[in-house]
Amino acid sequence: VHVVESGGGLVQAGGSLRLSCKASKSIRNISLRSWLRQAPGKERELVAQIRSDNKTIYADSVKGRFTISADNADTTVDLIMNTLKPEDSAVYYCYVFGSPMGNYWGQGTQVTVSS
Repeated sequence: VHVVESGGGLVQAGGSLRLSCKASKSIRNISLRSWLRQAPGKERELVAQIRSDNKTIYADSVKGRFTISADNADTTVDLIMNTLKPEDSAVYYCYVFGSPMGNYWGQGTQVTVSS
């Protein structure tokens, strides 16, 4: 397994969760790390992205509430989620772009926000 997520769970609306993703050291030249999510019946969507130069992009729906951070030394990327809403409920996936395979996906971690 090249990419492993952790930290999902059940939280009440307004609460916080921290998701963590660790990429295998076999993945080289990582240029992009992202968190995406997919709710039932919906397409997978980008939540946040961080490049190797630390530039970040956030979905409009999470701006000001979520923060993505990466530690290049140990190949982790975290997603800190504050002020969670029921509509944030989804399976969250970690995505890494690097060599040799290009695209690396985690298996996903469930986040459920109760109202």
